[in-house]
Amino acid sequence: MEKFLELISREVSGAFEACGYDASYGKTGISNRPDLCEYQCNGAMAAKKKYQKAPILIAKEIVERLTGNPMFLSAEAVNPGFINLRVSGECLAGYLGVMAADENLSVEKASTPKTIIIDYGGANVAKPLHVGHLRSAIIGESVKRICRAAGHQVIGDVHLGDWGLQMGLIITEVRHREPDLPYFDESFDGEYPEEAPFTIAELEEIYPTASEKSKEDEAYKAEALEATARLQDGVRGYRALWQHILNVSIADLKRNYSSLNVEFDLWKKESDAQPYIADMAEYMKREGYAYQDQGALIVDVKEESDTKEVPPCMILKSDGAALYTTTDLATIIDRVKHYDPDEIIYVVDKRQEMHFTQVFRCARKTRLVKEDVELKFLGFGTMNGKDGKPFKTREGGVMRLERLIAEINEEMYKKIMENHEADPDEARQTAALVGLSTIKYGDLSNQASKDYVFDVDKFTSFEGNTGPYILYTIVRIKSILKKYCAAEGTVLPTAILAPANESEKALMLELAQFNSVMEQAFEELAPHRICSFIYELSNALNRFYHETKILSHEDEVQKAGWIALLNLTRRVLETCIDLLGFTAPERM
Repeated sequence: MEKFLELISREVSGAFEACGYDASYGKTGISNRPDLCEYQCNGAMAAKKKYQKAPILIAKEIVERLTGNPMFLSAEAVNPGFINLRVSGECLAGYLGVMAADENLSVEKASTPKTIIIDYGGANVAKPLHVGHLRSAIIGESVKRICRAAGHQVIGDVHLGDWGLQMGLIITEVRHREPDLPYFDESFDGEYPEEAPFTIAELEEIYPTASEKSKEDEAYKAEALEATARLQDGVRGYRALWQHILNVSIADLKRNYSSLNVEFDLWKKESDAQPYIADMAEYMKREGYAYQDQGALIVDVKEESDTKEVPPCMILKSDGAALYTTTDLATIIDRVKHYDPDEIIYVVDKRQEMHFTQVFRCARKTRLVKEDVELKFLGFGTMNGKDGKPFKTREGGVMRLERLIAEINEEMYKKIMENHEADPDEARQTAALVGLSTIKYGDLSNQASKDYVFDVDKFTSFEGNTGPYILYTIVRIKSILKKYCAAEGTVLPTAILAPANESEKALMLELAQFNSVMEQAFEELAPHRICSFIYELSNALNRFYHETKILSHEDEVQKAGWIALLNLTRRVLETCIDLLGFTAPERM
């Protein structure tokens, strides 16, 4: 469905052309002075030089041509040459009527769908998720949903860290604690136990203990390095123990991600890239892309246009060991082989930008991807506390994600119980939904690349630009719709009428922007665009609600028109919060 602003621009462009001017001057935008007009065209001033004519005279010609056009309620030429426009209520109602009849709410699907892989999550096995993992999961999940809504085939990959010294450290510590386990008996040729020799809680204690020991004890570190090498060489017992680590960790990660309403299509790991590394390095040497420098294998990726130094991309260290760049490049090979993506998006900390600049350039230079494959870096900033430093517990430690969610849910539960007499079990369920909106909207309403302050008091408020405010608006609409159906005993009406007052028209104008916002959010990979839209839409809805007696209105036709408009608003809001990754309760 054509965007409402494009329809307006087309009419204005036609007026320019009819008056003998280039149609391109008819581009129209939303007015930043809604007290003066709804839309504004500045093309008359841009045309001044080419046509050697006063902009106000050009503007007056265009306005005269637009007079009588059924799309516009008014058109006015204002010095020094602005063209101020207000659209007709009938035109607006007609547009929203078509939008409401469309199951996609006027959002067009891609004519040539892409296969897009989104790399987000990035958790490490054997380590608990903490608030530092929050942004990648929340932003990546929303971007995945936005891309799918645009009609693309999207594959979300968690890309777990499961390879390297951390595995050797865990194996070594387990061996020190339980040396008689069959995994360490090289003569053992039976079946290893199906049950892991540790729980997730024990595993999360084992790794930091082993890490600290390795810093203080050189012999212990050497043992861990040897265990890492033996694991990577395929020693049977070590591989079996590593599989236990994966199984226990992934089960816990899935539970934690599920509490955030985050789901991955692939649970690929760094280890999945290992089989490609040797052949990749040999290929890069054979084709002349890579060369030896002090024993290390590197690829130059600097370009003449660089304004800052871009170091070479190291493929293998002097001892033959792989690095993160190696693993990321090998992962690209794996993705190309199995999924042939048109685009790969990496949702990671913005401080990794140089790393991915090297990886992307190396992948292109060495032709690991076709020329038309897009590699995108979506870097996010830090989630900080009120002190401006990375968000921590009250005790000063790194906050586990489970604890943050529990604290937010408890805060929401208290607020719900204070404001209403509610069933405790239902209140708990509602608190979980509202708590999730608090966390997700609090994050996504900020531009991803910027650091932001996670203010619990602000984000849990039912007023202002918060998740609970958005949900409260949706619940308010649901309540009105239920009351209407209970009184009328009918299905919800669908006919949207021309606006009866200014607050209703303001609501309708906000709704008409929906498909434009969706397109912008996809093109920019920017969930904050959706947040800004639904905040303004919620404000418009609440102004209309407070100024209009909807259910008590005597004119049944008018009442039905308002109900149809409210239902469309609900559908748009619920579509948007689903794209952000949360849902609304029935009551609050």
